Amino acid sequence: MSSTKVDHSYTSDDIQVLEGLEAVRKRPGMYIGTTSSRGLHHLVWEIVDNGIDEALAGFADEIVVTVDKNNVIIVSDNGRGIPIGIHEKTGVSTAETIYTVLHAGGKFGGGAYKVSGGLHGVGASVVNALSEYLEVEIFLNGIEYFLRFENGGEVKVPLSEVGKTDKKGTTVRFKPDPIIFTETVVFEHDILRDRLRQMAFLNKGIKIVFNDERQTDEDKQSYVFLYEDGLLQYIKYINRNKTPIHDEIVYCEEDKDGVIVEVSMQYNDGFVPNIYSFCNNINTQEGGTHEDGFRLALTRVINNYARDKNLIKKDDDSFLGDDVREGLTAIISVKHPDPQYEGQTKTKLGSAEVRPIVSSVFGAALERFLMEHPDDAKIIVEKAVIASKARVAAKKARELTRRKGALEISSLPGKLADCSNRNAEDCEIYIVEGDSAGGSAKQGRDSKFQAILPLRGKILNVEKARLHRIFDNNEIRMMITAFGTGVSDEIDLEKLRYHKIIIMTDADVDGAHIRTLLLTFFFRFLRPLVEQGFVYIAQPPLYKISHGKKFNYAYSEEELDAFRPDYGERFNVQRYKGLGEMNPEQLWDTTMDPSTRTLIQVTVEDAMEADEVFQMLMGDEVAPRRDFIQTNAQYVTNLDI
Repeated sequence: MSSTKVDHSYTSDDIQVLEGLEAVRKRPGMYIGTTSSRGLHHLVWEIVDNGIDEALAGFADEIVVTVDKNNVIIVSDNGRGIPIGIHEKTGVSTAETIYTVLHAGGKFGGGAYKVSGGLHGVGASVVNALSEYLEVEIFLNGIEYFLRFENGGEVKVPLSEVGKTDKKGTTVRFKPDPIIFTETVVFEHDILRDRLRQMAFLNKGIKIVFNDERQTDEDKQSYVFLYEDGLLQYIKYINRNKTPIHDEIVYCEEDKDGVIVEVSMQYNDGFVPNIYSFCNNINTQEGGTHEDGFRLALTRVINNYARDKNLIKKDDDSFLGDDVREGLTAIISVKHPDPQYEGQTKTKLGSAEVRPIVSSVFGAALERFLMEHPDDAKIIVEKAVIASKARVAAKKARELTRRKGALEISSLPGKLADCSNRNAEDCEIYIVEGDSAGGSAKQGRDSKFQAILPLRGKILNVEKARLHRIFDNNEIRMMITAFGTGVSDEIDLEKLRYHKIIIMTDADVDGAHIRTLLLTFFFRFLRPLVEQGFVYIAQPPLYKISHGKKFNYAYSEEELDAFRPDYGERFNVQRYKGLGEMNPEQLWDTTMDPSTRTLIQVTVEDAMEADEVFQMLMGDEVAPRRDFIQTNAQYVTNLDI
């Protein structure tokens, strides 16, 4: 591990107290964002972050996370152990102070930790406040100590000596409180595994062990994540389902002006750039100054190299940022002693000094890479040349998608049936598969606020196409024009004409494929619409069960089975394969009436995971898709009837 121990003390005097714990249980969303599954898992990250901080400070190299059979989380590290002396401001042990007082921790003392993640030091106390019980074992100076809290932070067993030990570090055991987490208290195996793997990639040399005692499959019971090469291995992992166009991976790491910069990147034969950034292990999904510095250096260095080697002749041929980012997979990770973020969500880094630091560190490394690897450099420049030519071709096609006053849809295949309301917040548009379903939807809708846009056939798979082909596609042009926002970097959500964009496709294989094609397009080119919650999926019924004038609609096999006893032995079951099989009244009653319909809101919790899924399902590599189908085929029912 590359971290060196910080030259500071870690005693009771280093723990500062800023405020109490009163409001956490009353308003948990203020501290963990939500009490849904995402907030539940956030508790784990807060405790793990404390172990990571110990490792970054140079005092730990292993963290073990266990989910026991009762869904209790156990997190252990082999760090220094939490200080146990009496804290002068609280009059109780420092360990108790850390777990009962907000903003009490080594992260505020200015000495115990050089850099740290987490929620500004509130993590341990918030986890305690939102737990049914929490226990702490401290292994310090040959002695084991124990502390237990119950009912959201009440001290049940004060800090006490348990006995002698040869271990060091801290173990935290907690059970989330179902009174707080009413949606679920069950931790998801895949979420824990994937996030812990990511943390191991971002912190090279730290071993992170994940044990899930609930799993019956031995292969899923235990994982050991240890990456001595950090981001180099992370790039290989992300690109495992893609085809890199050069073997050597660009990599650099440097501590400059107190900011540790680590960057890794590699090009693949695709067209979509995937740039992921982190600050102190926090995924900055909205980017920020570290990403800005990376982008500036990337464009500058590749342009300079291409000119020096006479691969481009004049300034007019200079590459733009989009040209040099096509098909790029990159990870930017910075560790900052006092980062500043824009907004409360920590998704965009705002520290201005980071921009020139990253630009300088990465720029020098990329220059060196291009000079030392001329064959790879030529491949990278040639890809940028092709991308720049495609950009010029796409510019004209893109112009056709821009809204100029009234919608210019009438000359395009398909036809938008717009709504009369012009207040975007009240309006919704249904993206419908085919003219038959489109006809039923147009007749069944409420034309005051519901617009219908039928698509003919399957749209282009944007995962495999360059921009000019995408903007030449009639169906895609119609959607972009109808939405009014523009695409990619030009998106303006203020111009969005509908605040609900609803995908409504048939409940069969073709319908599922069209839905996936549409979601791929939204994710790649209209992602802000997804992130802001404007995209939905309609849920038409699968069955109609009836006898005489009595009938019910069923949206699943289970719901159909639940209705059967009400009809005795005499009933008819109709399976709806297509929306066109429903008349306008049925379509309104089941799928379009806001008072009775069911809509699924499309969200992106993890852009990196979403990228991997879309690449696997819609990309060129066949093997990963085949493996996915073979693994999940056993779970499929009613694929098509």
